[in-house]
Amino acid sequence: MHPAMVSRILGLFLMVFSATLLVPIAVALAYGEDTHGAFFLSFAITYSLGMLMWLPFSRRPLNLRTRDGFVVTTLFWVVLGLVGAMPLMLMTEVHLSFTNAVFESISGLTTTGATVMTGLDHMPRSILYYRQQLHWLGGIGIVVIAVAIMPMLGVGGMQLYRAEMMGPAKEAKMTPRIAQTAKVLFIIYVALTAACALAFWLAGMSVFDAVTHSFSTIATGGFSNYDASLGYFRNNVIYTIAVVFMILAGASFGLHYYTWVKGSIRHYWRNPESKLYLQIIAAGSVITVLYLLGTGHHDAENSVVHGTFQLVSIITSTGFITDDFSTWPTFLPFFLLVLSFFGGCVGSTAGGVKMGRMLFLGKQGFRELSRLVHPNGVFPLKIRNWVVEEHVTDSVWAFFCVYLGVYYLFVLLLLASGLDYVTAWSATAATINNMGPGLGDVAVNFDQINLFAKWVLSAAMIVGRLEIFTVLVLFTPMFWRR
Repeated sequence: MHPAMVSRILGLFLMVFSATLLVPIAVALAYGEDTHGAFFLSFAITYSLGMLMWLPFSRRPLNLRTRDGFVVTTLFWVVLGLVGAMPLMLMTEVHLSFTNAVFESISGLTTTGATVMTGLDHMPRSILYYRQQLHWLGGIGIVVIAVAIMPMLGVGGMQLYRAEMMGPAKEAKMTPRIAQTAKVLFIIYVALTAACALAFWLAGMSVFDAVTHSFSTIATGGFSNYDASLGYFRNNVIYTIAVVFMILAGASFGLHYYTWVKGSIRHYWRNPESKLYLQIIAAGSVITVLYLLGTGHHDAENSVVHGTFQLVSIITSTGFITDDFSTWPTFLPFFLLVLSFFGGCVGSTAGGVKMGRMLFLGKQGFRELSRLVHPNGVFPLKIRNWVVEEHVTDSVWAFFCVYLGVYYLFVLLLLASGLDYVTAWSATAATINNMGPGLGDVAVNFDQINLFAKWVLSAAMIVGRLEIFTVLVLFTPMFWRR
């Protein structure tokens, strides 16, 4: 590992992030709020820290290796979670402790949406905007955004892109140059955000609400400007728009890129992962709606509206709420949380294990059943015309096993801190899957749990956002050997 290069890259990233703190200042001035001082102080500290880390090594011609990419990626999310908490700690309007501010910041950047804040309806708009902006930046992945400008600064970005976008994808990148790939992804991300904001505004939201909620929708984050989340609006058109854009955000941006180039949408159904994603959403929605109807919890209209919305919100790890699903018949809350492990597609802003990996696991399971019936048979694992290599299936199985192991480690830590099992189980699922809402003591928000649990869950959010291995590889002796 090159400490000088790591410091140089982290410094650059911090300076880039500091520039985003100027936007909430403009929002504060536009609405006549007295919060601009806290944002400016946070900007000055973050920029100065980045400059101190970058300047001493700015002229060193060092190459960024793969292991440097893992270190930079992990450290950046940790460091950014800490500096992102500064505005929330400095503002008297929020009154957040250091632990709560870091939790809220990490939740925003990892697009988890778990919150410790209440009274959002009466918060200054600059603070509300800042929370949503954290979502939006985290959604595209600040690392992916930053590598688009790295070539201009003399730093290659492929290693960082691979560390950020880990998954069982057949191709490591979509264009020959990673900078061009990152730029195209960013353009698509901005276009989806703009379309979502316009649709929300036309459906009746104010301009401010439309913009900020489009940030959290496309980022599959789930922060809202209101304690009641999207349920505040009581507008079925808004709910429908949110469902459409949550599904788009949970789909692979590689497929959106294909649409951008080819001008066709047929591949969304032809792609095996995307097809499974849409099938599970459809089947899960039917089950949820029918169960709500069968138990008499809602009438027909509300069963369809709230059942479909909550299913899509949870499986895409967005976490918006239109109805308190924790009060639904017992089967449904746990059914929804289990589906949160499936998550969205590889290369999307959603969390969870990802549909691509679930597709591999399902096909591998069927292959093993076939081998039981025909022990001497040869059954290659195929995804359409692609014969999957053994090392790919091995890595998927390893990921799934490690994911479950890490998940239950976090559950045990929460149980040791004094939380009950339902709270510990659901809080871990909500954070490691970057989904947001939970059950038990975290059904409303995460403010009431103890400090140790909040730090554990903050770690779970980062580990989940970076898909386990990116973080765990740093704890192996082999990684640090020359």
